[in-house]
Amino acid sequence: MNSLRVLFTVVLASLLGGCGYNAIQQKDEAVKSAWAEVLSQYQRRADLIPNIVSTVKGEVDFEKSTLEAVVNARARATAIQATPELINNPEAFAKFTQAQGEVSSALSRLLVTVENYPNLKANAAFQDLRSQLEGTENRIGIARNRYIKSVEDFNAFIRQLPQNLTAMVFGYKPKPQFAVENEAAISKPPTVDFGTQKK
Repeated sequence: MNSLRVLFTVVLASLLGGCGYNAIQQKDEAVKSAWAEVLSQYQRRADLIPNIVSTVKGEVDFEKSTLEAVVNARARATAIQATPELINNPEAFAKFTQAQGEVSSALSRLLVTVENYPNLKANAAFQDLRSQLEGTENRIGIARNRYIKSVEDFNAFIRQLPQNLTAMVFGYKPKPQFAVENEAAISKPPTVDFGTQKK
């Protein structure tokens, strides 16, 4: 009886290995790891924002609406529960990425507006925060690219034979991807109106 169990286990393991089950597990873990890095960098940016806002508030006549847009965008983005399961829910993923895009857009407007305030441009603390923010934005870009590649790899793999059958049996579905058209819209440079300033 024991030898029959061992034989059954060996046959089952070889069938699962041959049908791509183990590779699906590895690729799924790679996606989760890449997503964790994306979340880590978004959190790093969220942690920088209060310090940036606090520094900018020190400028007496700084545009209140620009600061409020950053604070509100951060609040909306951090209100979304960013869990590893988010990558298995396309709707929640889309909401999360849209909220993060709004943060990027609000920060971009803030940094453009800062150009009109010489005191802030000369403020060493603000320049340090700005440098940290730029570094974080670069890390976000790198982490997102890694996630995009791992998702492409996973999604392509589970669509091939025989892995597509294995994925169907075990409930693996394609992972959501960052939408390029949405990203293009939210990363569009803000329109800056300097009023009646003449060139």
